[in-house]
Amino acid sequence: MADQVTTRTKRMPGPDHPITIEASTSRVVVKVGGETIADTRHAVILREANYAPVFYIPREDAQMSTMRRTDHMTYCPYKGECAYLSIPAGGGRSVNAVWTYEKPYEAVAEIRGFLAFYPDRVDSINVGD
Repeated sequence: MADQVTTRTKRMPGPDHPITIEASTSRVVVKVGGETIADTRHAVILREANYAPVFYIPREDAQMSTMRRTDHMTYCPYKGECAYLSIPAGGGRSVNAVWTYEKPYEAVAEIRGFLAFYPDRVDSINVGD
């Protein structure tokens, strides 16, 4: 059987699909199963096209020991390969609750080493103070 080569289309953000990243001035706290999973004042906010803004949290401000890497992977032509983590304390709802771009494209390099959380797969994402 011949090896299959997957071709990935790479796109640059622009007027038709803008992406901006800026430092957050707010504290961001993520909780699952009654535990604080992440707590930071160093998040960045990624705004992409018409999607809701997403807070990306530095790994050093997250309880990485509470998360388990999964085999799930996706691809974004603007950001690159995306890996996922589950949070066992959240049960089935928290499977693949966390995503991360470990080697993002240069246009979004600021999110390298950061984590994002699906709001419906964690108990809360509190922004403020």
